Amino acid sequence: MLMNPVAGNAITKNNMTAFRQIYTLFKKDLLLEVRQQYSFYGILLYIGATIFVLYMAINEPEAKVWNGLFWVIQLFICINAVAKSFLQESRGRMLYFYSIASPRDFVLAKLMFNSLLMLAMSMLSLLLFSLFLGSPINKVGPFVGLVLLGGWSLSLVFTFLAAIAAKAQQNAAIMAVLGFPIILPQLLLLMRLSNAAFAPLLTIPLNTVLLLVALDIMVILLAVILFPFLWKD
Repeated sequence: MLMNPVAGNAITKNNMTAFRQIYTLFKKDLLLEVRQQYSFYGILLYIGATIFVLYMAINEPEAKVWNGLFWVIQLFICINAVAKSFLQESRGRMLYFYSIASPRDFVLAKLMFNSLLMLAMSMLSLLLFSLFLGSPINKVGPFVGLVLLGGWSLSLVFTFLAAIAAKAQQNAAIMAVLGFPIILPQLLLLMRLSNAAFAPLLTIPLNTVLLLVALDIMVILLAVILFPFLWKD
């Protein structure tokens, strides 16, 4: 069965329009982050100060302690970095975005920006951890991949939770309360996967990595499906 050329052109045009809207909203968040440098530098200060305190307290911990501390710090970095994504948007600004963009494009742009920000923060955190607390990692490549995957996973979950919290009287505490029960299984899974990077005889199970990727895709789909209901509120 052949597709109607007019319908095909309309679908292509709609896709291009959606892509341009997502890119414009993503660029807006990026420009705001560049201009409001105090928030970005605040996250950097949090990362540096936290890792330096750990260095002063325990110097070079053993591999399991290093791994556990790294992922716990990643969790709190993500909360600090992602919490402001929706909470900084005023009601008037949200009404303006409601008139010019679709909810799907808006939430996808937020997911993209927060993912990029968290990937950068994750790599910076890994670098500072290695400099101050040593590097007991035996498999550097796989561990870096897990760090990037874990940072992406954390950013997706907390971006979606930030959207919910923004509609609950701008209460960031709700994001933390809702987030910990949801993120805890994912965090434990990341810790278990990354333990294999510290042991030369263990291998990282591919099935578990694919499960983590599937969970991330599910979060994106949930955000795209459910955010329009929050958008209309």
